[in-house]
Amino acid sequence: MMLGSFPRRVLPALVLFAFCSFFFTGLAAEFDPQQLAGLEARHIGPAGMSGRVTAVAAVPDNPRVVYVGTATGGVWKSTNAGLNFEPIFDDQPVHAVGALAIDPQRPETIWVGSGEGNVRNSVSIGNGVYRSQDGGNTWQHMGLKQSERINTIVVDPTDSNVVYVAVLGKLWGESEERGLYKTTDGGKTWKNILYSDPRTGCSDIDIDPRNPNKLFATMWQFQRRPYFFKSGGPGSGLFRSHDGGASWQRIEPEDGLPKGALGRMSVAIAPSDNQRVYVLVEAAQSVFLRSDDGGTTFTTVNSDPNIADRPFYYCRIQVDPKDPNRIYKKETLVNLSTDGGRTWSPLSGAVWPKVHVDHHAIWINPNNPRHLYLGNDGGVAESHDHGQTFRFVANLPLAQFYHIAVDNAEPYNVYGGLQDNGSWRGPSEVRRNGGIRNHFWELVSFGDGFDTVPDPHNPGTGFSMSQGGNLIRWDLVKNRSTMIEPQPVVNGTKMRYNWSAGVAVDPFKPGRIYYGSQFLMQSDDYGHSWKAISEDVTTNKPEWQQQHKSGGLTLDVTAAENYTTITAVRPSPIKEGLLWVGTDDGRLWITRDGGASWKSLEGNIRNLPAHPWTAHIHASNHDPGTAFVVFDNHRRSDFGTYVYRTDNYGARWELIVGDSVSGYALSLIQDPVVPELLYLGTEFGLYISLDAGKSWFKWTFGVPTASVMDLAFQERESDLVIGTHGRGIYILDDVHPLRALVKNKNKETLRLLEPQPTRQYQPQPMKSGVSMGHGDFQGTNEPYGVWFDIFLNDERLPLYDESLEKKRQAEKRRDQREKAKASQGDSLLAKAAKPDKTAAAKDKANDDEKQLEIHIFDGDTRIRRFFADAHQGLNRVIWDLRMDPVSAVPFDPEAPFPSKPRRFQVAPGTYTVKVLYVEETASAQVKIEADSNLEAGEVDWAARAAAMERWTKLNNRAVAVLRNLERLKKDVALVENRLAATWVDDPEPVRQRKTKDHELTAAAKKLREAQTELERGLWVAPGSKGIQPRTHVVAAIQKAASKCFSSWSEPTPAQLRFLDQAEKEFEAWLPQYRAFMDGPVKAFVAEAGKHQLETAFQFKRVK
Repeated sequence: MMLGSFPRRVLPALVLFAFCSFFFTGLAAEFDPQQLAGLEARHIGPAGMSGRVTAVAAVPDNPRVVYVGTATGGVWKSTNAGLNFEPIFDDQPVHAVGALAIDPQRPETIWVGSGEGNVRNSVSIGNGVYRSQDGGNTWQHMGLKQSERINTIVVDPTDSNVVYVAVLGKLWGESEERGLYKTTDGGKTWKNILYSDPRTGCSDIDIDPRNPNKLFATMWQFQRRPYFFKSGGPGSGLFRSHDGGASWQRIEPEDGLPKGALGRMSVAIAPSDNQRVYVLVEAAQSVFLRSDDGGTTFTTVNSDPNIADRPFYYCRIQVDPKDPNRIYKKETLVNLSTDGGRTWSPLSGAVWPKVHVDHHAIWINPNNPRHLYLGNDGGVAESHDHGQTFRFVANLPLAQFYHIAVDNAEPYNVYGGLQDNGSWRGPSEVRRNGGIRNHFWELVSFGDGFDTVPDPHNPGTGFSMSQGGNLIRWDLVKNRSTMIEPQPVVNGTKMRYNWSAGVAVDPFKPGRIYYGSQFLMQSDDYGHSWKAISEDVTTNKPEWQQQHKSGGLTLDVTAAENYTTITAVRPSPIKEGLLWVGTDDGRLWITRDGGASWKSLEGNIRNLPAHPWTAHIHASNHDPGTAFVVFDNHRRSDFGTYVYRTDNYGARWELIVGDSVSGYALSLIQDPVVPELLYLGTEFGLYISLDAGKSWFKWTFGVPTASVMDLAFQERESDLVIGTHGRGIYILDDVHPLRALVKNKNKETLRLLEPQPTRQYQPQPMKSGVSMGHGDFQGTNEPYGVWFDIFLNDERLPLYDESLEKKRQAEKRRDQREKAKASQGDSLLAKAAKPDKTAAAKDKANDDEKQLEIHIFDGDTRIRRFFADAHQGLNRVIWDLRMDPVSAVPFDPEAPFPSKPRRFQVAPGTYTVKVLYVEETASAQVKIEADSNLEAGEVDWAARAAAMERWTKLNNRAVAVLRNLERLKKDVALVENRLAATWVDDPEPVRQRKTKDHELTAAAKKLREAQTELERGLWVAPGSKGIQPRTHVVAAIQKAASKCFSSWSEPTPAQLRFLDQAEKEFEAWLPQYRAFMDGPVKAFVAEAGKHQLETAFQFKRVK
């Protein structure tokens, strides 16, 4: 399938399959997803925008070791002071982190509280407490599974077995597992030591560093609904304990707290003065409190109306470890007080745009308080001067995408909107060296980014929306953007827009776009004018439209709670006028006449929960009556997975997910070629079905546990693009192997699918910067060339996953022992338990057979042969479109710029690939297309091939000479060694003297000197000192290659002059070589023969 005159993809797959014995009857029961481990998704970033960070901690005595906890991206670790970070929590079942603590006595022990405590509308969930005792290499789940979100963890500084966990509990509903928990046995058991009610959780805790039995804890009553948030209530309070939590005293208004309802609070004891205690209190009149008597009484030192800035989202204070008057308050900005809380001002270096806003975490080096780490909605920043200046950590890829889309450029671009970080466009790959770096991403609009949709009719332009209904048309070609939000009032009704309103571009009519408020709005002129093509399609309940009052004790009206609105709009890609619309309050609609009439569909869905959020609608590419709807009901504390399918325009619906899928569903798309192949994104990862939803398996190959918020498909490339809310974007390149699994039920050992045409291109240098150090982020490019997807069915082969392979081998040995015991009795048990050395020897002998051998032919001529390790299941092997390497001159691998073998690119054309495995073979044709930057007929490929052949012959002659000379050195040394061995019985001094004085030794020395002089005109031998003049023959040959073959084009007349010169210089030098070989060399061989010390002295003839 072609797009115009272009092939389907730049780097298509040549797909080879051996369909394993698990196919096909009863796919769900027999299919092992590990067989697909070779098909790994690649991560393209981005990291330049990073994402929300909830916790930062470094090891006090070794601050080069840093841990970062993230809102939806797991836990990351650096061992080089934040230069590089690696994810260390990817294989856990959840990804949201609310708290992180390092054991003061055992810094290799790390505690993680899952579930974010910054309870905005888009937070994820957790499932309890985790512990690592080896610095994050392995993890144990330590309980509190129903806690949902944990905001603080404190480890007793004197007893590692004592740990306190502040559990906020459920956000969207009531729960009993909330409050303050304590373990005294390292997490084996937990006790709830402070509890208020099912709506109140523990928000913060601090421990007296000099008296660990003295604690302060803050309780917070809160409630979130899809349409409202309320902070504060009678459950909130500040509590003090002097006996490790066995008993508590509530701090009352007579002790200095505000009267009336309280909201969220943060408490901090000054590490350098345990009598100094600070409390930030949300109340009807929020205040900042200070105690100078260890927390017995408190005094209000600041009552500014905004002293507690958005406390539901950030409410945390921290005291400098050495200065009790220096306090950091994390909120929109980092505010600093140096007078004990009386006055506050922004931390000078941590202001926008130098440092992102919305701060949630701070780590202060206890040994050097000038050293800080900040964690905010835009990642991590580090300061070494008390916050006057900061370094942004630009390689933490924590991008929180809400929606993604792709265009049809070559290579194609990926678009998406990010939480608090705008809307962006970035490349799926770059045809440059250095990978996909941060500067390749372009900002198309700002705000909280959501749908960012390229216009398929006008490349380089598109639409994006941000919170509150803001809609922008952007033009990256002309570098301009225009606000195109519809009129504020329609039919006398004020418009309501969701935090993430539904947007769609009509696939048939240029200029037509759809935008959802409570009405479906349509524009036919790119947003210059609008009309409503529906009535209010929501429930329109007034009690769900009180967002102007949202927040509780502190109003927070940001559009995050906007409700009774349209969240999903999906026009059919194959039938004009057919649209599907879903709302946040459970309404689902269809129109088949462009909006002239509408039909409500939610009543046709059996067992659908009341008023679920419509997260996603997918309209099928195969049948206009087929659609998929994803409902997300977690905002009503229902974490079920609700994905439905209709094949008759919504008249009937079928639930197509079961217990095998974990996490509430967020997105789904159907493969555009094979309808049975479905891709599903949930809060905890990517799932795939090969049988239209009858069974599902989790895709873990290259994709971590992450919130897969959206999915897109690039049809020309057959690529699945995976948008995560916390880990950026992943691409599963070319899903033809998955399509083949659906369609083919054979069990052949090896099967080869016809490959697609493959586009060549010539990688260009980096766009900006070259030697960027080790901290520069590089997203993974699609490998250049043709890849071969080979499915092998041989149980002797190892799995890709080494840990699973060890387990598999252990199970095989156990089965062998059981069989031996059952069939032959206990006498053979010991023998069966011992390693079978004979079998092991056979396996080792067969290692060569367990390799894939790939041959590439141009006609009948084999131009490339290479090998690859073989594994069970899918093996993805790359051919880089190059021929076998030309023979290379010997080179010094330690040299700064070693001369490596040259491998020429093949010319465009049709080639044959042949795959060999043991006794099986398969072959197919593969077509290579010319670089799209070349005009038709621009390159004379025959002339290029003739120049390549001419240069290769010259190079091979020079290499043959060098190999002869290298052989000569070895043979002369062998003669000398044999000469010394003739006096083996003599004492060492005598043997050395006889050897030195022998006439053959003198002849060998003279021959070496002559060879050295000869080689000066040929090349610079490895190990030569300094930078030698490049006036020798080999330099001329290498220069000719670099000039003639630096581009795809055939060599120019000027470039061919370099080849002429190289040939001339070689021919001029060659007589010296022949004279040397016919004279001094022959004479030395003859002299060695006289002493019966001749060696082979076999040299390749050089014509």
